[in-house]
Amino acid sequence: MVGITETVLRDGHQSLIATRMRTRDMLPAAERLDAIGYHSLEIWGGATFDVCLRFLHEDPWERLQSLKRAMPNTPLQMLLRGQNLVGYRHYPDDVVRKFVAES
Repeated sequence: MVGITETVLRDGHQSLIATRMRTRDMLPAAERLDAIGYHSLEIWGGATFDVCLRFLHEDPWERLQSLKRAMPNTPLQMLLRGQNLVGYRHYPDDVVRKFVAES
């Protein structure tokens, strides 16, 4: 069986509006996406963390929790920039491990 991962809640608005979609605007679509039955939904990562804090003044961790509550039936995943995590510089291994565990 082939599973499909939908990326619209991360990459869709990243490409179109520089990742400026607010969590409150994602939630109505999230419930519908959950009902489709995707293998997973990629909802976080890349520029999401930075944009939530710097431009949208949202808590990226709260976004993650809100979307999980809205999509309880679909596994969520994130784009992780390797050693850079969701930032713009190289982080030490212990920081990477802690961030991944927290996510």
